[in-house]
Amino acid sequence: MADSHKFHPALTITNVKSLVPVTLDNEKSMYHSWAALFTNLARFHDLYDHLVPPTEEIAKVAYDKAKSADLALWKRLDVAVLQWIYGTISSYLLHAILKRDDTAEAAWKRLEALFQDNKASRATHLEEDFTNAVFEDYNSTDTYCNYLQSLADRLADADALVSTSRLVLRLTGSLQEAFIGIVDFIQNQEPLPSFESCRPRLKMAERTIKSRTIKSRTARESGGPGTRTGAAMVAASSDSPSSVSKRNNNNKGRNNKNKGKGKGSGQ
Repeated sequence: MADSHKFHPALTITNVKSLVPVTLDNEKSMYHSWAALFTNLARFHDLYDHLVPPTEEIAKVAYDKAKSADLALWKRLDVAVLQWIYGTISSYLLHAILKRDDTAEAAWKRLEALFQDNKASRATHLEEDFTNAVFEDYNSTDTYCNYLQSLADRLADADALVSTSRLVLRLTGSLQEAFIGIVDFIQNQEPLPSFESCRPRLKMAERTIKSRTIKSRTARESGGPGTRTGAAMVAASSDSPSSVSKRNNNNKGRNNKNKGKGKGSGQ
């Protein structure tokens, strides 16, 4: 009785979503990210064997021995891992894999099959998305880089590895003309820089481009030469009280001069 209530840190986890913040959804195809986070959690608590039992002889013997030494605790831990799986996938996937008296290993394999089977077909669709990705469809270089990296990771899962150089060239080749300076700098390096090192450079270029755009817009709106606002300011200044007074004095002078010319001509 006491043995069945042995303590293990994994049994205290009540909010697995805080540790695996990605919810696996069939539509979003986030299997790579979800699996990476989930396996890290399992390894941290020394429970990865519940997902993928060891196959090497020495490790397998040690695993079977630990399992039989306290089968009650092993079963509790297996249910805990199974609940982690259920708690981090969408309701659609939950209904797709849910079975009575299941194990964490069996549920893990069924999920893996849903995303890893038909690799050739998935690779074809992912390759099309990768080739047709356009920077203008995303609100920042960070978002765009994340999207390309996600596609590359998913292609790797489908046995269609994307090389670092191809990833960098795809990133730089689809940027807007405003990035031409940094694009030329990156593409002319030999060898090409890593994808990760391109991120901060592109972010810096993005900030510079945005800053120049804002300054240019502000200059136009504040009334630079040749703008409507500038013309309005010139018109307003010409109608100021001092300008009106000066024009009136000039008009009086011209009128008096004209009167003098009129008298001389009459004599």
